[in-house]
Amino acid sequence: MTRTGKTALITGASSGIGAEFAAALAARGDDLVLVARSLPRLEALAAHLSQRHGVRVEVIGQDLTAPDAAARVTEELAARGLSIDVLVNNAGFGSAGRFEDLGVEREHDQLMVNVVALAGLTRRLIPDMLERGGGEIVNVASTAAFQPSPYFATYSSGKAFVLNFSLSLWSEYRGRGIKVLAVCPGPTETPFFETVGTRDAALGRMGSATAVVRSALRALERNRGYVVPGAQNFAAAHLMPRRPRTLVARIAKFVTRAVEDGGRPIDEMAAAA
Repeated sequence: MTRTGKTALITGASSGIGAEFAAALAARGDDLVLVARSLPRLEALAAHLSQRHGVRVEVIGQDLTAPDAAARVTEELAARGLSIDVLVNNAGFGSAGRFEDLGVEREHDQLMVNVVALAGLTRRLIPDMLERGGGEIVNVASTAAFQPSPYFATYSSGKAFVLNFSLSLWSEYRGRGIKVLAVCPGPTETPFFETVGTRDAALGRMGSATAVVRSALRALERNRGYVVPGAQNFAAAHLMPRRPRTLVARIAKFVTRAVEDGGRPIDEMAAAA
């Protein structure tokens, strides 16, 4: 296999969509830097991908809830002499249930991972990409980014940030050598729903992480700005009326109230949207 000469950094790479991104990018010949909290799982994946595809795979164990997580990751990259050509901000987790029942610290940590670490890594890596004349950034959002989602308030609002942040940068860096993509998957077969006990929270048919990554890489190559993998997910994301917003929020409550009725709040770390 011919190596591309590119190095891709993937957060939340130990399972789910992150692991699929790692496999796909290694298969095309990219060297990898895998970032997650779980070092044993990262090291096992790194050994497998390196042996199978003949690429260099580095691992960095980092808790992305830490306020200085982005700084620590980039300092480690500098210490190892690594430059990043492809950034995949995939790490994230979600919570669902009545807002007053959700843990305060857990909601804070969710925003630190889904929003703060994502924006921080992007900000720290873009200058080097510009200096070298190009780069690619993939931010994993969700179909939840397209409208308010009662019982998923923190999660959907964080993903709305990811979508708008990505599209803003996509427009800003067009013509400057950097491609930016927001990936907005619907319910996906990942560890996200492992301990829920019911799949009512999935709000739709489950897709595969492999299909999500395949769709994302096609869209990235075409510099589309964002992509919603799957026709059903695309329709759900785009066909709901956008105004008035209060009506949209009330409609969304009827869609998501299965979470409340089920009485089982989701609070599961996942390397997926």
